Amino acid sequence: MPTIAIVGAGPGMGLAIARTFGGRGFDVALIARTKDKLESLVAQLEAEGVTAAEFPADVLDRPSLSAALDAAADRFGGIGVLEYSPAPHSPVPGLTMAVPTEVTVDNLQPQIEYTVYGALAAAHAVLPAMRQAGAGTLLFTTGGGSLHPVPMLGNVNAAAAALRNWVLNLHNELAGSGVHAAHVAINTWIGEGGPEGVPAATPEQIAPLYWDLYERRDQPELVFNG
Repeated sequence: MPTIAIVGAGPGMGLAIARTFGGRGFDVALIARTKDKLESLVAQLEAEGVTAAEFPADVLDRPSLSAALDAAADRFGGIGVLEYSPAPHSPVPGLTMAVPTEVTVDNLQPQIEYTVYGALAAAHAVLPAMRQAGAGTLLFTTGGGSLHPVPMLGNVNAAAAALRNWVLNLHNELAGSGVHAAHVAINTWIGEGGPEGVPAATPEQIAPLYWDLYERRDQPELVFNG
């Protein structure tokens, strides 16, 4: 049975992606900071007939993230798909937003740690086995600001753009290896309560696109505009 590992799993996009892949025969490994939240998500998935397990880890603690992915691979016999999309819905110490003129090393570095270095740690944990098997998919998610930055997210968008650049280049490097790397930019508000005039979509509307990207092994990027 193939397995998807979702880093940054939560009750929105993470759960929707888990259902999308789980409903198509995948086992699901859920990774996030809060064990209680993960246990609740696992219970929901198992009630729907999806085999799932939780592996608590913090993307800012790279050794714990690598260990969680190793444990997930041991539990399920390997990881066929990695999906990386942590989003700080609750406060994360050190993460703040800054407009471009107020971006400093001090407020940009935590965003780089969270967005880029966490993604690198996750990729390095699963990529060797994928390359050896000649098969696998790496999906990395950012907001639309990685392509179309907005002033209030000056430091956040800079980190996201760095991740996007790395993923697209990783896709180039892995061409012909059987391993597919791709970037997903969600250029819309997810769920309800967004700013007036900003396009919005539900996680359930967005998640099937991840399956489409998984099946299209040659596509390096998908942009969802609502």
